Amino acid sequence: MSQLLPFMLFAFVASITPGPTNILLLSNSTRFGLGAAVPIILGACSAAALIVLLVGLGAGEWLLRHPQLQQLMTWFGLTWLLYLAWQIARSPAEPVEAAAAPRRLGALGAAGLQLVNPKVWMMALAVVGVFSGAAADAGRYAIHALLFFLIALPCLAAWALLGAGAAKLLHSAAHMRRFNYAMALLLVVSALASL
Repeated sequence: MSQLLPFMLFAFVASITPGPTNILLLSNSTRFGLGAAVPIILGACSAAALIVLLVGLGAGEWLLRHPQLQQLMTWFGLTWLLYLAWQIARSPAEPVEAAAAPRRLGALGAAGLQLVNPKVWMMALAVVGVFSGAAADAGRYAIHALLFFLIALPCLAAWALLGAGAAKLLHSAAHMRRFNYAMALLLVVSALASL
């Protein structure tokens, strides 16, 4: 257990600190409510845990041997995040009810974001390189993936609660418009900082 404690602290910090997923979750829960955030949380946590497992089982080593693929993933991820930021900035200034929501980031969108999110891949590489040890096996990687999933759930839920709380403060179209612009800008900054 004492060997897992540093990993658990790392997983907490990696999950709770701002990044593209957290910003999108904050924005979506503000606009569409906590119910809309649940699939995002589950999709993002599941995909991140799966990436930890896959990196441990060899995908990380394979990816390190193919820097062109890494570069392609980075540019694709940046392009997608910039597109999402543009969509947030252009979204209606009036709060949208969950039932009338035209498009939202769902579980698959959140999972897909993890696949191209450099922060997630760097975190997974750190888990394998720093916390798993040279003699790690599939069972150890599975434990790390499960613990990461369990730790990330409440961290992302905190971002969703923050977004739902922010919705209560955004009573006018002007406030909502400024919020949308701020979220779009934060998403761009977090995407660029992840490079």
